[in-house]
Amino acid sequence: MSYLYAAMWIAAGLILLVRMRKENRIFYLLGPYFLFLGAWEIADGLSPANLFAGAWGWVFRAVTALVLVFACAAFYRESKKNRNAGGGSGGR
Repeated sequence: MSYLYAAMWIAAGLILLVRMRKENRIFYLLGPYFLFLGAWEIADGLSPANLFAGAWGWVFRAVTALVLVFACAAFYRESKKNRNAGGGSGGR
């Protein structure tokens, strides 16, 4: 089952890098992150050790937390820019 997840993460990363990169610059960060997820899942499936537990699990969580912080900051900047440009909701 881990190979199915790995294929899904790699496909999502490639789609973000190839097709969605023109939409926003954040996809330059998120695409490689999804490729990282796919590689991590493959490595976990091939390795006898559990890469989602112990010290390796903390490395995985740290990388995920960093990407989440950058993605949230980019989302906030984009929504603030759209709100100031008149792209917000019309009822407020």
